[in-house]
Amino acid sequence: MVVDPHHNAPARVRPAVVTISSYLLIFYAVLSVLSLIVALSTLSKIQDVYRDAFAGTDAEGAESVATIAGIGGGVISLLFAVGLVVLALLNMRGKNGARITTWVVGGIAVCCTGVGLAGSAVGNSLGGQNTGNVPSQDEINRRLDEALPSWYEPVTTLLAVLGILSLLAALILLALPKANEFFRKPQQAWEPPVPGATYPGYPQTSGDPGYPQTPGQPGYPQAPGYPPAPGQPGSGSTSGGPGQPGGDAQPGSDRPGPTPPPVS
Repeated sequence: MVVDPHHNAPARVRPAVVTISSYLLIFYAVLSVLSLIVALSTLSKIQDVYRDAFAGTDAEGAESVATIAGIGGGVISLLFAVGLVVLALLNMRGKNGARITTWVVGGIAVCCTGVGLAGSAVGNSLGGQNTGNVPSQDEINRRLDEALPSWYEPVTTLLAVLGILSLLAALILLALPKANEFFRKPQQAWEPPVPGATYPGYPQTSGDPGYPQTPGQPGYPQAPGYPPAPGQPGSGSTSGGPGQPGGDAQPGSDRPGPTPPPVS
């Protein structure tokens, strides 16, 4: 019998906090994809606004910068979304390395989203002054509000707020004591040795308990079909084998039996 060393290892049960955290990470990824779709759907209108605003000024042609920034931000958001989905699946399997990576990647995403929201709010409230013949940020924002749909700004703000809240909640849930117990490496339970059991790396040899013995060895029953060994019960002789003093001749043997003593 071979004993599995992991037979008695306790099974880990995933706590609800880890499951909820993984679903929140997936929810954040979905929100990021929706934000990317909204941004790409309005990218051409934003580019037209900047082109018209910068036409005939020192910043003419700078609308390409806004286009590149929008596409680059969308690609980065998509990479974060895919990475967090993979990490969520690994967290549900109890990979502690994935949990640490989630804290790092999630922390960067929270900082980027928070800075974006704060910068947008500050820019809208302060506006800006004209620099030479370049229109101010306030003027550009006014033109963007006229060109973009009325739902654009509320939807993008809502998606950003929901995303940062879900991500913060997911990171906090992964730090709770229940999650720590789940991600801790399980301790292997010790099992006392069992007589007759074979452990990996230690093959049985003849003479060990549970190992089949050779027929005819002392102390073990005679196998069927084998003649009894000399000196064993049922051999028909207790003093010696054939041809030895005191031994009887075997039936069918050509050797004569012992010579009787002469009669006086």
